[in-house]
Amino acid sequence: MSERNPRQAEDPADGQAAHNKTREDHPEHEPHDPQGHDSHDGPAADHERGAGDENGAQVSTGSEPAGVPDTAIPELVIISGMSGAGRSTAAKCLEDLGWFVVDNLPPALIPTMVELGARSQGNVARIAVVVDVRGRRFFDNLRESLADLDARGVTRRIVFLESSDEALVRRFESVRRPHPLQGDGRIVDGIAAERELLRELRGDADLVIDTSSLNVHELRAKMDAQFAGEEEPELRATVMSFGFKYGLPVDADLVADMRFLPNPHWVPELRPFTGLNEEVASYVLNQPGAKEFLDRYAELLQLIAAGYRREGKRYVTIAVGCTGGKHRSVAMSEKLAARLAAEGVETVVVHRDMGRE
Repeated sequence: MSERNPRQAEDPADGQAAHNKTREDHPEHEPHDPQGHDSHDGPAADHERGAGDENGAQVSTGSEPAGVPDTAIPELVIISGMSGAGRSTAAKCLEDLGWFVVDNLPPALIPTMVELGARSQGNVARIAVVVDVRGRRFFDNLRESLADLDARGVTRRIVFLESSDEALVRRFESVRRPHPLQGDGRIVDGIAAERELLRELRGDADLVIDTSSLNVHELRAKMDAQFAGEEEPELRATVMSFGFKYGLPVDADLVADMRFLPNPHWVPELRPFTGLNEEVASYVLNQPGAKEFLDRYAELLQLIAAGYRREGKRYVTIAVGCTGGKHRSVAMSEKLAARLAAEGVETVVVHRDMGRE
């Protein structure tokens, strides 16, 4: 399974149209930027999805049910991240996939929400909870709630939405709304304060998605790729080629540098093509050290993947870079992804910078 420059498949106008419809249907939703970015920082959002309905009314009185079998415990995903990075889009995607989504639930009530799901006799098998800094007084309880879930044997995953300061500032300014933590300061002050509050949670995240250059459709595609499958694989990998001159991917878990190989850019007959071209790929893989690197790095990834499985980490992003992200990194990413797939790792290939030149 591979992902080929999804930006070419979407008309920016479509993203804006979808945004406008969402604003009309849900005026309380957070700011979007004109390019289709989504964010999640409104003072109140979508209580009708859980906290304010009949089930939600029971949240405050739940207690540990006796004799609930382990198989009845619902799946749990906690969505968090930076305000303006797309939390509501990620939550809406899971809702469309059949998850029971609760927005801005106080962290202390997450274990109770899981208990209610366990009592539903399978009617609420998958729960997604959006946690953010809007509930400032309650956010400090998140660590205790996570420990409580772990003690009860609840399998939970954390999805963290990240974005650059520049992208976040642009999104807030485009809708002329303040950052929830900026107070009397500037937007950048609020962003810095939020990053500090979320630093530890980001480190614990199972999946980090950088939305700096993504529109709504591209973020949804990433969420679909991770959660749409009926059976949860042991480990999912994203192999991403990139160009160092465009910056390191901030959501990469591992980074490999292909600049030790000769650059096909300096071969006139190969320059117009990319690493997807058979001649370019053959040129790259036949250079001294290329095949040895591929063999040894694939072995290293097997070792790392086994450790990730033992630790319960289900997602890994492997970034493979060269100067421009067009030739060497693309060819090596394709070969590396094929190796991982052969080992039973569900793999998505993304060529971040191919076509930018």
